Amino acid sequence: MLVELKNGETYNGNLVSCDNWMNINLKDVICTSRDGDKFWRMPECYIRGSTIKYLRLPDEVIDLVKEEVVARGRGRGENRGRGGPGRGRGGPGRGGFGGRGRGGPPGGGGGGGRGGGPGRGGMKKKEGFK
Repeated sequence: MLVELKNGETYNGNLVSCDNWMNINLKDVICTSRDGDKFWRMPECYIRGSTIKYLRLPDEVIDLVKEEVVARGRGRGENRGRGGPGRGRGGPGRGGFGGRGRGGPPGGGGGGGRGGGPGRGGMKKKEGFK
């Protein structure tokens, strides 16, 4: 793969690893200066993600990923995103203790934040208690 940095240098090598901040480890690297007149060969290098201008991947890699996504099915379909089924705004499962979170069905729980309020599981007045 080819990596061009914001300062104009390019690094061409084999991808070893990449993290969530796009920090990259390459092996068998050829580095080219900004002018294109100097070259360096390195066994490996580390590139900080914030310095990267763009990446160029081989077409074969992109085609492999496309085939992999098709083989898995729809990817993130129904009930397959973050948090699993039944999560989201106002649905069941909001709030950690007895459904006292914000949202929820009308007249049901919620509306109280930390204290719970007069919803499901909140503080209720007992009969005959003053």
